[in-house]
Amino acid sequence: MRLEDIPAVHEIERLSFRTPWPAYAFEQELRGNRLARYLVARSGDRVVAFAGLWLMVDEAHITTFSVHPDWRRQGIGRQLLLSLFDLSASLGAVRMTLEVRAGNTAAQALYRAFGFTVAGERKRYYTDDGE
Repeated sequence: MRLEDIPAVHEIERLSFRTPWPAYAFEQELRGNRLARYLVARSGDRVVAFAGLWLMVDEAHITTFSVHPDWRRQGIGRQLLLSLFDLSASLGAVRMTLEVRAGNTAAQALYRAFGFTVAGERKRYYTDDGE
């Protein structure tokens, strides 16, 4: 992800999440968070998906992941997740974690297909609706 990708990323963010990150949060992540790495998927020049992770010692934590609604169910999320695995391995990560809404069954199915398992449940983790 580059700074000039932020408007497109923020548009996907707004279309995908009830409580989207503000655009400046992505800028702060890219400019100042040495633990953060962000990727985008493109179709031509158009950003159609993005993902981010933080590397903490030997653990990669997926902080955000989304595909534009018009581009879902085309394998882009699968490819992006594979790219996160490759990036994480190149950074020395030996495990990967994430949080996902209990109601986001499509994302859960993707993560399960790649070997993620439930390690725990955080009640009321999402502050916008208590899910």
